[in-house]
Amino acid sequence: MPKVDTKDLISVSEANKIGISGLVKAAEQGEQRVVIRNGKPVAAVVGIDALQRAEDLEERLLDVSLALTRLLTADERRHSLDDVLDRFGFTREELAGD
Repeated sequence: MPKVDTKDLISVSEANKIGISGLVKAAEQGEQRVVIRNGKPVAAVVGIDALQRAEDLEERLLDVSLALTRLLTADERRHSLDDVLDRFGFTREELAGD
């Protein structure tokens, strides 16, 4: 679970009082809110810039992981991506996020 600052927590009923436009306006200004229901985080409202940064970082981390995996498993023969994924228990669909 991601680290959440307690000041970012908001209950579903509080979110209803603020309204979607209020939450969106705050997100546009860089605020993020984590909506909780019954004391558990269930959703996050973040600006599109923060979401894009997170997706970019995820993609870069995946690239680095694949490169490191290839480096660590290199021997006389080359390993295909499918071989590496199979060795670590992943599929191309999981890799693509489908």
